[in-house]
Order: sequence, then C-alpha cells, then structure tokens
Amino acid sequence: MEAADTVGIRIPRLCYHPRLSIQGSCRVCIVEVEGQRNLVTACAFPVAEGMVVKTHTPEILQLRRDIVELLVDNHPMDCNTCERDSNCELQRLAQTMGIRERIFAGDRKRYEKDMSSPSVIRDPEKCVLCGRCVRICGEVQEVAALGQVFRGFHNVVMPAHDSPFIETVCVGCGQCINVCPTAAFLERDATQDFLAAIEDPETIVVSQMAPSVRAAIGESFGLAPGRAMEGECFAAMRRLGIDYVFDTQFSADLTIMEEAAEFVQRFTAGGPLPNITSCCPTWIKYAEQFHPDLVQYISSAKSPMSMQGAMVKTFWAEKMGIDPARIFSVAIMCCTCKKYEAQRPELNVNGLPATDRVLTTREFAWLIKHMGIDFLSLKPEPADSPLGESTGAAAIFGATGGVTEAALRTAYWMIFKKDLAPDAIEFHEMRGLKGVREAWLDFEGIKLHIAVASGLANANKVLDRMKAGEEFHWIEVMGCPGGCIGGGGQPYAGANAIPLDERILEARAKSLYDLDEARTLRCSHQNPDILKLYEEYLGEPMGEKAHKLLHTYFYQRVPLGVRPQEAQQK
Repeated sequence: MEAADTVGIRIPRLCYHPRLSIQGSCRVCIVEVEGQRNLVTACAFPVAEGMVVKTHTPEILQLRRDIVELLVDNHPMDCNTCERDSNCELQRLAQTMGIRERIFAGDRKRYEKDMSSPSVIRDPEKCVLCGRCVRICGEVQEVAALGQVFRGFHNVVMPAHDSPFIETVCVGCGQCINVCPTAAFLERDATQDFLAAIEDPETIVVSQMAPSVRAAIGESFGLAPGRAMEGECFAAMRRLGIDYVFDTQFSADLTIMEEAAEFVQRFTAGGPLPNITSCCPTWIKYAEQFHPDLVQYISSAKSPMSMQGAMVKTFWAEKMGIDPARIFSVAIMCCTCKKYEAQRPELNVNGLPATDRVLTTREFAWLIKHMGIDFLSLKPEPADSPLGESTGAAAIFGATGGVTEAALRTAYWMIFKKDLAPDAIEFHEMRGLKGVREAWLDFEGIKLHIAVASGLANANKVLDRMKAGEEFHWIEVMGCPGGCIGGGGQPYAGANAIPLDERILEARAKSLYDLDEARTLRCSHQNPDILKLYEEYLGEPMGEKAHKLLHTYFYQRVPLGVRPQEAQQK
C-alpha cells in the first residue's frame, strides 16, 4: 500500500492507519500479487524487489465492491442526517466504487446509542468493525476502554461488559472520534444549549477560545492547514450573538503565572518534584485512574479554561455588576474531554459551574455555517478586554511542549528577576511532534531536567522512568498526539487525508509559533492585564485568593466516577 502511494496509485483502505498496528480486517485493500495463490491485503503484505502487483483488475474491483456493498447494507440509511455526511470514509468508498443501491436484503445490526458520557457518544449501529478505535485507545493512549467482542454477525465494538461509557476507564480524549471512518463515535453535542442561551434575553453569554481552535478552524471551511484565524473567530462569535468575547489565551498567561510560581516554590522549598502539568483534562482523568500515586506531583493549578471561567464569574462579574447566575460561560475548545472537565464539581465557583458548556472546533464551525455567517469574508476583530489580552507564550499552549516553554520563560523571570535574552526565549528542545522530548537545561548554573510527552502511552514511558527513580524537575503531559492541535474535537480529515496526519499537526503548530513570534509581548508575566488583575483582585501568584479561585485538587478516581470518602470530606 505504501509503495503504491509513492507512485500515485491509491489502493482503497478502511481499517488501515499509519499510526496504528496492521489489522488487515476490512479486506478493502485486496490486490493480486503474481505468484501468490490468493489475493492479499495491500496494507499487510510486504513489498519486495521485482514484485508484480495488479491493483485494479475487473475481478479485484468487483470483490472490493462486494465487500463495501455488504458494509453499506448493514449500515443505517440516514446519510442525509448523519454528522459525517459528505465526510465519511464509507460514503466515499461507496461513491468511488459505483455503489448506487442497496442490493442485499435481510436483518442488519441494531444497537442503542450510548449517551452516558459528557464527552463521547458511541453509536454501534454505524460501526464498520475497522478496529481503529480499539487500536488507538489501546496502543496510542494505553487506556484500552474498547474491544471487539462476540463473533460473526454479532461482532461489535464495546467497553468491557457493555458498560455505559461513563462507568468505564474512558478518559474522554476523543481520539476514537478522530480515527473513526464513520459516525460510530461523536462528541456530546452542546450546540442546542448554546443557541437557546443566545436567544434568552435574560442570559449574558460570554465566550472563550482555546489557542488550537484558531489554528485549525479554517480547515472546516476548505482552507489548507496552518492558517491561524484568530480575529476571524472573534468576529464570528459576535455575529453568533455572543455578548462578550474573551480569549482562553488570557487565562493561559494566568495559568503560567500560577504554575510557574508553584514550580519555583516547590523547587526552592524542596516540595514534591517533578512538577507535572495539569492543563489537560484527559491526562488528569487518566492519572486519577491509572496513576493515583502521582497525584501529589501534579500542579494544583486549574486549566486555562477553568481559570477563565472562574475569573468571568467572580472578578469580571463584580466589575460589571452582573449576577454570576445570569452568565452563560461557553468555551470553544479543541478537546472533547473539556466537556467532562466542565462538569467536575470541584471546579465550581461559589456553587456555579465555572464553564457552562463546551463547544468543540467542529461544533463551532457548524454553528457558523448554521447561522449563515460567511466566515471566510470576515474581517479580523480583537477579543474584548479585560480578559482577552494575551502574549505569545499563551499562543503556543496549543502545541505539545508549549506549556513548558511558556512556563520556563516566566519561571526564569521569577527566579532571577529578569527576562531571558531575546535570542534565548525560544526553547526548541521542547518543540516538535516526537512523542517524548527531554532536555537538561542550564538556568545560570541551575540544572533542570525537563520532559514533554504527548499521547498517554508516551506519558507512561516517562512516568515509568520517574517511578524507577530517575530525577525530573518538570514533566508536561498532553493526552492527545501533538497536544491540543491533535485534540478529539478538531476538524475531521478531508478526502484522502489521514486523521492525525503529522503534516497537518505540524502546520497547525507552526501557525501558533508564528503567532508567538509576531507578538510584541512573549512572556506571560509581561501581560499588562494579568499584572492589573493581580494588583486589583488576586494579590500575588499562589497567594490566598489566587489559590482559592485558580487552584483545585485531584484524587484517586474509580471508573464509576464516585470519589472516595476522604475526597468527599476534603
């Protein structure tokens, strides 16, 4: 298959994905190899010098068509109302193979949707048994929440014992959605709640947007990856009817102030090290379930989304004289697990959710189209103040290693009371899509061992070394490959594109690094609105009020989501 790709011959495929092990189960990629008695699967058969391969003979075309016809006839007949209509790999296969009718009658599989999770919906009726979800969950994430069970006609993908997703070890990362060729997995929809909020005259709708959303949104409108559409997103939010448009990058700067201060405090006072980042809700849920012994090392700082929500319903509400109960705080995120994070009760502020609803990048794009907004013709607009100003350090949060790089810039300032030299402000050791990156850094004689991991299987590699006694001072973990740019809520891959293609992730990351480079202010502690917030309201980083509003706690979590008695007492 890979050899054919290099010479411009596309062999159809369904179960294949370059990040995953070879399963060879769908048989859509069958080809004829001279000298072989039977047809072979192109994804699994090794190429050899002198091999003669026939890829599109009449017999092969007919057999592939038969295979796809059987899949189509066992599939729901709801293409026009399906989330993946026009962006479905099964639909594209049927179209290219000339399938224009359903010819096989008889029973088809029937299953109920699993709507239990706040993050991911499972629809087994639309599953084509490609196994991609099982492999990415087990191999890339090492969660293994899914498996193929039963045999023959009854074969299906499900969690253990067919338990509801909310009662399993699923960490809500949404990577099953990213790699699914159909709509067997989707995010939990929040668009209707959002539309209801903007139509309610008594509700004040306030928004925020994650860095990686601006790096990917253009792909939903036919643009090539790598174009950051920051100002266009803010303009679209206002046209949707949002009353106040803020930016999660503001609270990314705020997060760095708290997390860097916590790290410096731990480092100088002999606190528990390494300091492990806490921005990624997928990683947090994974740690609470699979690494509860490491909870003490995780930063207590809330994520930027939850910090922003807390500031909206306290500082900003007081400043504006608005009852926080009237505020509908919506976060536009790359991440399906942010929907889960928004429901964590320990993140509530004065009895109210800090974030009322989370929309993924895909949901945001749909709303723009639904409301008749010509996104590509919008003129860029700035976010509102005082919770919209940000530095370059905040922009790079969306790429793996970005949190670490931003934190190092401010930690250096906190330790030495001066900024890094302009030619030393970029930490290229932290950049790139390699699953684990690490470096020993020299801060004027202070040696720091830093590690960055994206994808939970890669995180385990670092954590195993840590548990074995290797010294680390700082570890960043992002649950998704490439970090937030590869989040479970990002745009679907287009025709002939590969979900989680590294070229797409690299282009998204570059757009964020370009935003950083273009900013006049590139360190979080240089943000004037952040400094004013501390002066007027929070006091100082890690101070009493800041800790109350911007920090949280974590605990051992059992799959049912019931916290232990000691956590309830705390």
